[in-house]
Amino acid sequence: MARRILAAGNWKMNKTPSETTALIEEMKKTCASDTVDVLFCVPAIDIPAAVAAAKDSNIQIGAENMYFEESGAYTGEVAPAMLVDAGVSHVIIGHSERRQYFAETDEMVNKKVLKAIEHKLVPVICCGETLEQREQGVTLDWIRVQIKIALQGVAAEDAKGVVIAYEPIWAIGTGKTATSDQAEEVCKGIRDLLRELYDDETAETTRILYGGSVKPGNAAELFGKEDIDGGLVGGASLTPDFGGIVNYEK
Repeated sequence: MARRILAAGNWKMNKTPSETTALIEEMKKTCASDTVDVLFCVPAIDIPAAVAAAKDSNIQIGAENMYFEESGAYTGEVAPAMLVDAGVSHVIIGHSERRQYFAETDEMVNKKVLKAIEHKLVPVICCGETLEQREQGVTLDWIRVQIKIALQGVAAEDAKGVVIAYEPIWAIGTGKTATSDQAEEVCKGIRDLLRELYDDETAETTRILYGGSVKPGNAAELFGKEDIDGGLVGGASLTPDFGGIVNYEK
């Protein structure tokens, strides 16, 4: 079964609700596609505006984070049921910025993944190594640990529906990009791990994205690799030029 390419944008802490409406109206023109899935993960306050603006288009809206409890005294957090009710389809979990700035652990990532699946949200599970770890030659060892813990308790049937995003930390927002061969090597390693943890069908069905300075100029080369099924894109998803990534084959 051929895996559909997913062009996903992570807006991070950018855009007000009114700016969100205006940008998605532009994106509907530049990001139209019958062959590529388009997703924008936006700040929580922008979700209602994004969902309304994306209605009747090919654009799906996701969240950038969620908590692993149903409700309660967790000031400032967002519950999965809130996201579902707001019209969200996906949620980014375990982004390196969450791990670095907000002390998110592998165990917390696992709790969030399980809770997202319970609510039928698609978790976009992030993994990636630092430059120091790459230079030490432990990239695949590090990422295998991240993914194995993230997927603890996740059944094969549910694992097929998750998205895994490999983002080398040294390439996020730096202008540096892993070569297509470097990105493919790690994405293949992740697919091989899924085969070990589950089976061939799960490994061949699960979508694995590359993230880290993806732009229109390098999307075709990256997405053309056998084990790379699209991109998780930061800065380049904040302008209508993102359409050049969505329509990378044209």
